[in-house]
Amino acid sequence: MIDPPPLKNDCFALPPGVEWTPVDEALARLRAGLACVVGTEAVPLADADGRILAEDAIARRANPPEANSAVDGYGFAGPAPEGVNRLSLAAGRAAAGVPFAGMVPPGQVLRILTGAALPKGVDTVVLEEDTATDAASIAFHGPVKRGANTRRAGEDIAAGAVALPAGRRLSPPDLALLAAVGIGSVAVRRRLRVGVLSTGDELRAAGAEAGPGQIYDANRPMLLALTGRWGHAAVDLGHVPDDRAALRARLDRGAQECDVILTSGGASAGDEDHVSALLRAEGSLTSWRIAMKPGRPLALALWRGRPVFGLPGNPVAAFVCALVFARPALETLVGAGWQAPQAMRLPAAFAKSKKPGRREYLRARLSPEGMVEVFASEGSGRISGLSWAEGLVELPDGPTEVRPGDPVCYLPYGAFGL
Repeated sequence: MIDPPPLKNDCFALPPGVEWTPVDEALARLRAGLACVVGTEAVPLADADGRILAEDAIARRANPPEANSAVDGYGFAGPAPEGVNRLSLAAGRAAAGVPFAGMVPPGQVLRILTGAALPKGVDTVVLEEDTATDAASIAFHGPVKRGANTRRAGEDIAAGAVALPAGRRLSPPDLALLAAVGIGSVAVRRRLRVGVLSTGDELRAAGAEAGPGQIYDANRPMLLALTGRWGHAAVDLGHVPDDRAALRARLDRGAQECDVILTSGGASAGDEDHVSALLRAEGSLTSWRIAMKPGRPLALALWRGRPVFGLPGNPVAAFVCALVFARPALETLVGAGWQAPQAMRLPAAFAKSKKPGRREYLRARLSPEGMVEVFASEGSGRISGLSWAEGLVELPDGPTEVRPGDPVCYLPYGAFGL
């Protein structure tokens, strides 16, 4: 296995004087600074679902391998002219896996079943339902074009052709295609090991006793689940309090066990923002203030050579930043290339007046009528809105007036691989 070179120390650097970074610029800088960080391995086809092809998959065999019948019927040398055609029935038949060994003479037909290889003397098949037979001959109405109801050898994929390109995340239909062209194992990228770490004195694990001023850790189970949904190997790095030494030790562990680390909380510039402070003092940190809502603080750093994404502590902001920034970044790091979500333009079922300066993401879903409705509150503390929603509405950076019926940019959760 050959591993790619590590990322450069300045891969997250911003130009001098930049304070607020528009979303598109931030995405462009991420895309330019990141590269694949994992090596390759060979896996059997049965274990390849969801994996990233490390190299082009080349067809070992054509699909279909031989010209064959697309229907149950009778094969002959076409074409057949207009009017009634009567042909004598040759002895025997052709079936899938049991080819006819002889040659069908001109003026005769052979019983042939779906998937059977076309024997010599056959290039056309007439559908069984279109014929009448007396056991010695068949009759059917023409015209029937030469090649009707047949499949050409290699009409899907030729032997030696690229069946699937490198960088593709394999799906169940992809596995069917690879199997059909004779590929039993594939070279794939090793799974990206993504560490997830929560920080903050106020956090308690779900189900534990929580006292005054304490809240439950909602980010870690969410981010671990997102990581798994995206096909990566999620590594639970747990929770650390606001203690610099404990945080350093946990990041060191993450750098040993993971290829990339996602943290939540402590990514801004406050007195208790220990993540950004430690990364700035001992790592390579760039604090990005993204012109977006929800979100804004995004800490990007290298720690012991491993990329670290410091997400906001607010679960709604952490979720949105994970979809918008972490997902395409992780896809790039695992060798799948940059994956931009595919948006839909659909009519709004809401009204909204937006000031310029920031891109906004509203929790949204489709109404039964196919219009986009948004959650009743834009408050980033309303975690229930993430469950209520089925996607996000993206409003542009500039001033925007949305009236019911106006087209808006809708990003279903499925556009982010969920």
